Amino acid sequence: MNLNRRDAVRVLIGGALAASLPALAQDSRPEVITIEPPQPTDNPGKIEVLEFFSYGCPHCAEFYAPLSAWVAKQGPDVVVRKVPITFGRAAWVNLARLYYALEITGDIAKLDGEVFKAIHVERINLFDEKTVNEWAAKKGVDPKKFNEAFNSFGVQSRVKRGDQMAQTYRIQGVPALAIDGRYLIGERHLANADRLIAQVRSQKKK
Repeated sequence: MNLNRRDAVRVLIGGALAASLPALAQDSRPEVITIEPPQPTDNPGKIEVLEFFSYGCPHCAEFYAPLSAWVAKQGPDVVVRKVPITFGRAAWVNLARLYYALEITGDIAKLDGEVFKAIHVERINLFDEKTVNEWAAKKGVDPKKFNEAFNSFGVQSRVKRGDQMAQTYRIQGVPALAIDGRYLIGERHLANADRLIAQVRSQKKK
């Protein structure tokens, strides 16, 4: 088997994995789940919203635009943080590493949505490390900085930490939003997110 055929097989396998992995949407779960016990946040003075997601999840891809619009409307006391998780799937590990590497190189704001587009629209096999590096370079990311970040101990530690957080928050599907370490909601319930943020804001003022 020559190199070109191998590359083609990897692309086909990556696409098949993306299609076959369950999206794990939250439809069958309650609209709001109270997190017990409440989890500490990075900045107690702010209202922290965590989005647990994966670039490999088609529901997360669909949620990207409405969530981005929603985030843009939040007040200065709300901090939104994204947490890529893997559910132990090897196919999603490189996607989580990709997110953190782009964060380190300073390219995440520019390319966050482009990753979803590459996987779910253009069908590019970003599950494969070689393809990830080539894609990032084509998008203008410094190849040396990206490769160093992608393979760094720090990025690997962040990926493990994200999966640990997913277990602590008992995440069963993505995308999912955690509101200030107290509540968990699915992607279809941004109105509940607004309500819960207002509730937490009121409690913090007391």
